[in-house]
Amino acid sequence: MKILNVKSRSRDEFIAITEEIQQVVSSAGVIENGYCILFVPHTTAGITINESADPSVKSDILMMLNALIPREAGYRHLEGNSAAHVKSTLIGVSQLVAIVHNRLELGTWQGIFFCEFDGPRNRKVHIHLFDS
Repeated sequence: MKILNVKSRSRDEFIAITEEIQQVVSSAGVIENGYCILFVPHTTAGITINESADPSVKSDILMMLNALIPREAGYRHLEGNSAAHVKSTLIGVSQLVAIVHNRLELGTWQGIFFCEFDGPRNRKVHIHLFDS
């Protein structure tokens, strides 16, 4: 297992981490065919795969998440970050990506994003690699 450290700068933010994860895969040696499991050990963050070519997609997703899950909505959780917990639950905290010929098997426009919902913070992504 490797740990990727991620530093967010905003309350809500999608941070591209595809290149960093590919570097971990490449440095692990030759994995002809296998899997990369990504896990975010935080209750107010997540991880997703989506379009990485047009930055407005990230903005659109965050805009809709904020519209659907407002920061203030009469939540009972006393820390004031319930919206972040809900967003994390909806986005999810793990992703499974195939590895083919030592490369992450992503679509042409796909990228991997760390999703911050309670920043700015220092965060971690756990990376587990398996050769099949």
